[in-house]
Amino acid sequence: MMLFRQLIIPALAGLFSLQAHAADPVWDANTVNLAIEKIDNGVYTVYDDRAHDFAPKGLPLATSAGVIVGDKGVMLVETMLNKRLHQQLLTLVKTVTDKPILYAVNTSFHGDHSYGNYLLDDSVTLIQHKNTQAYIQQHFAKDVDFMINTFGKNRGMEQVTPTTADILIEEKGALTIDLGNKQVQIKDFGFAQTGGDLFVYLPKEHVVWTGNAIVAQKPGLPWLLDGHLSDTLTTLTSLYQALPQDTKVIPGHSHVVDKSAIKWNIDYLAEVKQQVTQAVSKGLSQEQVIQKVKMDNFRGYALFDWVHPALNVPAAYQELNTH
Repeated sequence: MMLFRQLIIPALAGLFSLQAHAADPVWDANTVNLAIEKIDNGVYTVYDDRAHDFAPKGLPLATSAGVIVGDKGVMLVETMLNKRLHQQLLTLVKTVTDKPILYAVNTSFHGDHSYGNYLLDDSVTLIQHKNTQAYIQQHFAKDVDFMINTFGKNRGMEQVTPTTADILIEEKGALTIDLGNKQVQIKDFGFAQTGGDLFVYLPKEHVVWTGNAIVAQKPGLPWLLDGHLSDTLTTLTSLYQALPQDTKVIPGHSHVVDKSAIKWNIDYLAEVKQQVTQAVSKGLSQEQVIQKVKMDNFRGYALFDWVHPALNVPAAYQELNTH
């Protein structure tokens, strides 16, 4: 499916370029401000301070992060896009604890989640999926170019250098870190968006960071950047079934929500699969399928008119059209 990603990247860059001149807000790493919210004792989420206003309207937001404080020290979930946001994150950490940062986890290779790695102190243990590290090692320069084209020049990405992880999670692997009175489970549930997706879960506190497997709350939609509709649906279903009903969910780009955010994504992908399968069985072309599979009942996301017809439906068609 890497070919599919290569085909849609120019369209994605074009989308953000057009939006930068439109009325719809696109988050700017040079101006966005982060806020921190306590979820439980020693458990905090960090997110775009516009999230409570923007997320319910389906508007794009900056990357969310996590701060987990145990007796021994701190774990960061994500390291942010550039130096400005990374330093904001560290400043917010200092408002809640003076303990040292011991670990940092990237939920994927995406630059807005991982580019801050090069700013970490050498004493911090970096944790990634093995596929995330492989992607960074093989595609870093091209990825930086893509991110600059997407989020704009002079946003601090020109200075980013690749960082080698200290601990790698294998496919379908898991790791438990004891922070001292805080048990953190880091797990690969399967392909969710990148093939190197990690979920960070606190079993005692019932809190999970999903990264971009769940981009945002309803009406936000998943992005099938690398295809794998069926695998993504299976992974999100497994995740949903594994989590307690009262789990607090932190999507990749939103404030804390509940499990209904995961269910919304599952329902959307299931309907995409059903409708595209039916259309393919009638011998329709990709263009005809795009026209037929409107799914207006899932509207509300500011990027719907690009993500659904130009990305997700074509991805589903390429996977499900076996003839």
